[in-house]
Amino acid sequence: MPPRPPHDETLNETPIDEHAPIVRPAAYLIVVLESERPRSGSSRHSLRGIDEVTLGRGDERRAKRDGRRLEVSLPSPWMSGTHARIVRSEGTWRLEDAGSRNGTLVNGVPVAHVALADGDLIEVGRTLLVFREALHAPPSTPLDVDSREATLPAHGFATVIPAVAEGVDALARIAQSAVPVLLRGETGTGKEVMARAVHTLSKRGGAFVAVNCGAIPATLVESQLFGHKKGAFSGAVRDEPGFVRAADGGTLFLDEIGDLPAASQAAMLRVLQEGEVVPVGTTRPVPVDLRIVAATNQPLEALIARGAFRADLLARLDGFTHALSPLRERREDIGLLVADILGEVAAEPDKITLAPDVARALFLYSWPLNIRELRQCLARASTLAGDERVIERAHLPPAVANAPGIRTTAPPPAGGDADDGSRVAAQIEALLAEHEGNVAEVARAMGKARMQVHRWMKRFSIDPGRFRKP
Repeated sequence: MPPRPPHDETLNETPIDEHAPIVRPAAYLIVVLESERPRSGSSRHSLRGIDEVTLGRGDERRAKRDGRRLEVSLPSPWMSGTHARIVRSEGTWRLEDAGSRNGTLVNGVPVAHVALADGDLIEVGRTLLVFREALHAPPSTPLDVDSREATLPAHGFATVIPAVAEGVDALARIAQSAVPVLLRGETGTGKEVMARAVHTLSKRGGAFVAVNCGAIPATLVESQLFGHKKGAFSGAVRDEPGFVRAADGGTLFLDEIGDLPAASQAAMLRVLQEGEVVPVGTTRPVPVDLRIVAATNQPLEALIARGAFRADLLARLDGFTHALSPLRERREDIGLLVADILGEVAAEPDKITLAPDVARALFLYSWPLNIRELRQCLARASTLAGDERVIERAHLPPAVANAPGIRTTAPPPAGGDADDGSRVAAQIEALLAEHEGNVAEVARAMGKARMQVHRWMKRFSIDPGRFRKP
């Protein structure tokens, strides 16, 4: 596993309340991704006050607490009734396979029992879970959170990480004011999605206008931002309002604000200070009422030190700063993002399933281009999956498919190896009986391509017709 960020990493630059109650960090078990139901999202379960966790099959994903015991149920045919247990003893959490039919894996390796370490990836019944040894959370944080039941203030706010949730909750409150917002984060972390969420929550009646400050030609920055009068320069054949006036009554999103030229920074400062803009070719200011949300992937303080950015402009933009973590530091949210993105890029998202090694690859890959790269990956994979609707490892980009820690084959059932024909045959027959001879459904349940199931049936002389109802 890659190095984890510090447990007390602050994801939102808000002042610390010295009078707030001190809460010790707690262990958490997070259901990250169900391979057979990737649209089902994730859930988070605090282990504060818990001595034993039972993982087993149920009709739906749910958590039930009974004193110092926690029961987490997952609706997977690959799960045993009681599949595994996690027990706390003398300050150490240990995972024990409970004699399950399909085994339990930790970090891709089948185990009978093992001491858990922070960040360990647990696989039971084709579901990925993550053990976190110590996460900080506000006192009001619920013990159990399931994304299927969560009510989000706006799109893009979903998370199962307590510290991230605390940050977006603060941002949601700020969004309802006129305070300028500065979003910081690497390219592809979703800054525009968050800016649109701020606009939605502001309930401002005007438009959301997004401007990439680094994409405007230097000679046209001021005319495109602040507008111009007809005849102000060669090519100005009509009056143009510019982006600032187009956002009047709404929100102006200044993406990559660090790329704004120095001359334009002075003009933007006037907009923020005076609430007015002077179009190119005129001396008469035009009043504007807008909300500014700016974003950057650059350290603005370093630009100020080099004289490339105005300190007084940063002071005006930095009413509230929200930092978006790179995807490699919020792997626990992979399942939420997969569910959301599949809903946007797949033709029939609720019918998509993932092969087990695909789910593992999505979790373990470092995602250097962040959410933007994940979106492209899932768009490609769901298209290549075609009518089978099972995303296989071959459908992933090579960099993702070959991420460190990915096994080249699916893990074998507990008690046998991958070539144990009797187990494979028995599994296929059981699924054919369950699905009344429907080979496509059997393939989906196994996380395999339909042609692979047909090859197995031919090899083991299994006739699907005898399982179909007359």
